[in-house]
Amino acid sequence: MQKIKISSVSYINSLPFIYGIENSNFLNGNHILYKDSPAACADKLISNTIDLGLIPVAEILKIKNPQIISDYCIGAVGKVRTVLLLSQVPLSEINTILLDYESRTSVNLVKVLAEEFWKIKPKYINAEIGFENNIRGTTAGVVIGDRTFDIINNYKYVYDLSEQWTKFTDLPFVFAAWVANKPLPSSFINDFNKACEFGISNIKTVIDKINLEKNNYSIKQYLTKDISYKLDNKKKEGMKTFLDYLKKANN
Repeated sequence: MQKIKISSVSYINSLPFIYGIENSNFLNGNHILYKDSPAACADKLISNTIDLGLIPVAEILKIKNPQIISDYCIGAVGKVRTVLLLSQVPLSEINTILLDYESRTSVNLVKVLAEEFWKIKPKYINAEIGFENNIRGTTAGVVIGDRTFDIINNYKYVYDLSEQWTKFTDLPFVFAAWVANKPLPSSFINDFNKACEFGISNIKTVIDKINLEKNNYSIKQYLTKDISYKLDNKKKEGMKTFLDYLKKANN
C-alpha cells in the first residue's frame, strides 16, 4: 500500500487520536502523521498535500469528493468549553465579533447562531494573533482551542458555541471529522478506526501523560465528559444540519 499522509489537529482534544495512531502499531513505517492547526489540516487536504485530515467540518464543502472515513470525531453534546464567544457585554449589545484565525468551523457556527438563533447582526473581522486583547466594549471574539482555558475568566460573558447550538437545534455538534479527499482502501480504513479506538480506550494513559490542569479545570473532565468522540447517528444529523445552514448562507 502506498504511504498515506495524515494530518491531525494538535490540540489537547485530539491527543487520544494521536496516541492511538502512534502507539497501536498503525504507522509502523507505512504512513506519515503530521500535527497541525485545524485550518492547516484543512488547507493541506484541500491542496492534496495530504490524503486524510482531522478537518473542521465547515471545510468539507470545499472538498470535491469528501470521504468521511472514521467512526470517530471531535464532537460535543452540550458544552464543549473550548469553542467560545467571549464578551464584556451581553449578546444584544455586541456590535463586532473578532473571528479566531485558527478556526474555520467555529467562525461559521457563530455566524449561523447570530443569524438564526440570537437574531443579531454584528460586523465580523478576521482576527490575527493577540486579538484576545481587543475583546472589550461592544467587541466580542470567537476563541477556540487550548488557550481558552487560560483566558476564560477575563470576560464577563462566556457563550459556549456547542451549548448554544444544542439549545438551538436539540442536536450535538461536530467540530472536526476525519475526512479523506479520495477513496482509501478498506483495509486502511479498518486499521485506522482500530487506531482511533485504541487511543480512546487508553484515554486515561493520555490524561496521565498530559498531567496538568488548565485554569483549575480538569483535563480529565474535558476529555472524558466534554468531548464526545463517537460519530453516531445524532452527530451525523447535527453535522448535516450545520452544513445545510452553510449551504443556505452561501446561496
